[in-house]
Amino acid sequence: MFHPACGEAWKHFDSTHPEFASEPRNVRLGLCTDGFTSFGHSASPYSCWPIFVSVYNLPPTMCMKQEYVFLSLIIQGPQSPGKNIDVMLRPLINDLKQLWYSGVQAYDSFRRQYFLMRATLMWTISDLLGYGMLSGWSTHGKLTCPYCMENSKAFWLEHGRKTSFFDCHR
Repeated sequence: MFHPACGEAWKHFDSTHPEFASEPRNVRLGLCTDGFTSFGHSASPYSCWPIFVSVYNLPPTMCMKQEYVFLSLIIQGPQSPGKNIDVMLRPLINDLKQLWYSGVQAYDSFRRQYFLMRATLMWTISDLLGYGMLSGWSTHGKLTCPYCMENSKAFWLEHGRKTSFFDCHR
């Protein structure tokens, strides 16, 4: 398993945004979400969607430790947020936009000086249902795969009455 800093996306981001990459104290973040039914499947339906923000420019042994993963939002209600998740994420999105465009003054205790810290959201981590809600992409039907799109190998299971995929990006 590799650290994201070794990946192509990180290197591409650095080459695309050299002013951000030149400041090692700038922060790279990931947003993680997955919904669950709080009281089990047999209880009345009640949905809970925690939204976590994780810091990725830490050493591999630290970046997924509990103290560096922040619970920034809990969306709860009688059903999943669905298409309206963006409304509930709006305060977090506004904060992320401020961190990207203008940054915030932060204190570096090692150098004993203030600096302008910026942050970027590098990745979102979720299951297919969460991906559909976060991106606005339809995760039902023949065009489920955002890579294949209309070239999808999806086919209809006549007796199963649903769309199925075989050998798609595994």
